[in-house]
Amino acid sequence: MTTRKPIAVATNDSPQSQAAVLWAARRAERSGLPLVILHVVDDRWMAEPYPWIGVLEEAGDKLLQTAAGRIRGAFPIGVTTRLLTGSVGGSLAKYSGKASMVVVGSGTGHLGGSLADRALQVAASSKVPVAVVGTQELEGRSGVVVGVDGSKEATQAVAFAAAEADREGDDLTVVYAINAPDRVTDAGLLSTSLADLITEEERIVLSETVAGLNEDYPSLRVHRVLETERGPVESLVDAAAGARMLVVGSRGRGGIKRLLLGSTAHGVLKHLPCPTVITRIQAIKNKT
Repeated sequence: MTTRKPIAVATNDSPQSQAAVLWAARRAERSGLPLVILHVVDDRWMAEPYPWIGVLEEAGDKLLQTAAGRIRGAFPIGVTTRLLTGSVGGSLAKYSGKASMVVVGSGTGHLGGSLADRALQVAASSKVPVAVVGTQELEGRSGVVVGVDGSKEATQAVAFAAAEADREGDDLTVVYAINAPDRVTDAGLLSTSLADLITEEERIVLSETVAGLNEDYPSLRVHRVLETERGPVESLVDAAAGARMLVVGSRGRGGIKRLLLGSTAHGVLKHLPCPTVITRIQAIKNKT
């Protein structure tokens, strides 16, 4: 019998991480998975002349037990805790191999740079999808938005987003944002502009990206958005303003300002419109 891996969520008992723990617990309940709550003690405090590592570990254990107690009293799921030592990003990325998803908290609406960088560090090294959760009100939200660019990673993101939307009865909105060049007229192009040619090519890419979804998910409603006037970050943040979830691949294929882990993902996390999942190409079988 194969044991399904738990959802792992990091906490430091801040309002942001409390929101992440609650989101992870709800997801674990819907998915029929156990939950493991993690706290990381920064190993820089282990070096001389700092004698406080024992105090920090004791405080971390108490924090974990408090967080676990809240969840056990509210959700019928298995809950365990783990105290980790090391850098936050590195420790969570390393632990990700034991989980089906890693969940981390963020600020409300706008992440400070260090938190955005930390989330990206986990996402870049994680073996599974990473969810970044803010403290925004989640009631009344609906729909799943996914950013694509024609890469294998984007195909993976669409697969995750489609399964998520279908399972929860949401619509799926697939957003492809490019910055097409200004319209020009060239004798070699007759009366067709270069921008028109590029837009048509990318429209084909968008169609190919969602091909097969209706067959796999007959009841899923899919909306396609090809954005040529705004960049990926602005397009995705706007499209996901009222969404339940935004999904972005771990990296794109480069080229005309396509989705990349760093520029687009970093920008999305800084303006976090809703719970955002960064998928991993290695995690194609994970649909938690």
